Amino acid sequence: MLMTGQTDEHERTMAFAEIALGQIKALRQDASPRNYEIWYAYATGYKPSLNQSINETLARNGNLTDADLEQVYGNYLAPARLSDKIDNVGLRVMDEIEQVMSMMDSAVGSAASYTESLADATTKLGQSKDREGLRAIVESLVQSAQEMKENNQALEARLNASKQEINQLQENLEVVRTESLTDPLTGLSNRKLFDDALSKSMSDAVERSEPLTLLMTDVDHFKNFNDTWGHLTGDQVLRLVAMSVKQNVKGQDTAARYGGEEFAVVLPNTVLRSALTVADHIRRAVMSKELMKRSTGQNLGRVTISIGVATVRKGDTMQSLIARADACLYAAKRNGRNRVICETDPEFASANVEPKVA
Repeated sequence: MLMTGQTDEHERTMAFAEIALGQIKALRQDASPRNYEIWYAYATGYKPSLNQSINETLARNGNLTDADLEQVYGNYLAPARLSDKIDNVGLRVMDEIEQVMSMMDSAVGSAASYTESLADATTKLGQSKDREGLRAIVESLVQSAQEMKENNQALEARLNASKQEINQLQENLEVVRTESLTDPLTGLSNRKLFDDALSKSMSDAVERSEPLTLLMTDVDHFKNFNDTWGHLTGDQVLRLVAMSVKQNVKGQDTAARYGGEEFAVVLPNTVLRSALTVADHIRRAVMSKELMKRSTGQNLGRVTISIGVATVRKGDTMQSLIARADACLYAAKRNGRNRVICETDPEFASANVEPKVA
């Protein structure tokens, strides 16, 4: 029989599980491990910020899109897993160091012992009067030297193994670091890396007196598309846009998923005209691809995006630059979508006073 404490814990966790599954059913979401983990965490209430984020989104939109769930998972659950991975690698490094230090202590002891053997042999050589005595001393030295050689070989082998292990751990840490800065759905940089990249690029632009341009991109009618064809197809749309963005940026540029169906591209040392060319290439690349529903092979037509473009000005902050690029994006939405609008376009004039368009 289960003890009372175990019974209580079983009932408590089953209650959380029922709440989680109930939320998934009520909102008609996929019963995927990710969604279950989100709603289980919501049921426990252990992460108040997660609950607050979900409640605010539900109050605002009445539901959670797959993009919303992906963002919640990335913001509140995935980082904890990455932290666990980093801690695990750190423990392995410490264990490796302890083992090497133990080997080093042993090697130091062997060296000290060998030194004593040499000193003792030197004394005996001075006192020896016959050939048999000399032979015994030489044999003792040979044996000591052989033992020292074997100890050194063992230490060298262990150090080589440790070097390989630590190199592997460094590679693991780099993988974890990449994961922590990458949006899992699209493979683009995540919001954290975008913020860091934009901040650094703005500082460099001011210091070097170089231009810097920002693109803000949004999928046209994404909510309607998501509601019509389902979240999995919506994810396919986001990956399609991400692929088009990746294919049209250079090594120094930073392409990121800004949030939901919105993307951002930081273009260092890029003037407005060049940035407009990049933006239009991205727009055309998205529009040129036909979308197929994977489960049925049904042709869903083409997806379009709108893009806002803004160049850094003297006295700009990250917030002011993003706000201008966003205003240009909203102007593109209001003026027919599937287009690129920048600060110098006449359509931008009323962008700051109009409501956002999907």
